[in-house]
Amino acid sequence: MKLSQKIALAFIRLQFRILSFVAPQKAAQKAFGLFCTPRRKKQSPGSPVLNNAGLLAIAVNNYLLHGYSWNAGGEKKILVIHGFESTATNFCIYVDRLVQKNYQVIAFDAQAHGKSEGKTITLPEYVHTLLSICKQFGPFDAYMAHSFGGLALAHLLEEIPHSSNTKVVFIAPATETVSAINGFFSVLRLNKKVRLLFEQIVEQSGIRSPRYYSIRRAMNNIGATVLWLHDREDNITPFTDAQRVQDDRHQNIQFIVTQGLGHRKIYRDPTIMQQILDFL
Repeated sequence: MKLSQKIALAFIRLQFRILSFVAPQKAAQKAFGLFCTPRRKKQSPGSPVLNNAGLLAIAVNNYLLHGYSWNAGGEKKILVIHGFESTATNFCIYVDRLVQKNYQVIAFDAQAHGKSEGKTITLPEYVHTLLSICKQFGPFDAYMAHSFGGLALAHLLEEIPHSSNTKVVFIAPATETVSAINGFFSVLRLNKKVRLLFEQIVEQSGIRSPRYYSIRRAMNNIGATVLWLHDREDNITPFTDAQRVQDDRHQNIQFIVTQGLGHRKIYRDPTIMQQILDFL
């Protein structure tokens, strides 16, 4: 972490410490807003692959979302789903090789990400976005999702028709929402009272309990053929959560466990890329 980031984090922690003492309800509301707000990262120079993309757009949740399509009319169709504080263009490295396998590739920037509108996003909103994309641009033969996108995809699959012929790639998925909240509260050093109020805000907003939003739970309703890739040293989406799913011994999941690739290098690793492409 850079010095400027450490200073910013220390300031945010101080703000929350004071607010938690004088107005815990406001602290919980602010925490929920922050939890749902991705940082808009400066986008890297566009990949040459983007020059060959068809531009797509869809209105969801009152926001205009921007996407890309390659190889329209391909024999098969795949939806690529990015994670929190990421963009569709981060997965351009897969496009040419997916096209070689005769896939039409579709990818969107989620609400509040990349070139799409919005400032915040919740998991139900992301799932609703994916449902809308499937209705307008699907059906899809395959899905590839990273991190928060994996959690959204698991809940999407509970709501749409699919079969064992549907291929799903989970790359370092956010397996348990509770773990994501635990990590968030640990970083900000928020107390138990604020945590209780935070969870009440979640449920009062019409969102189900954080414990419901779990890939481990959802896998009991998913019949697709799944390739799950996770690194033991992932410090964003804990491998221990993935290991519990592995221990459940679902016959439709193939696990590939790596060491030292972390949360983001894993999908850029040449060996991992080849294993994904071979699976698809």
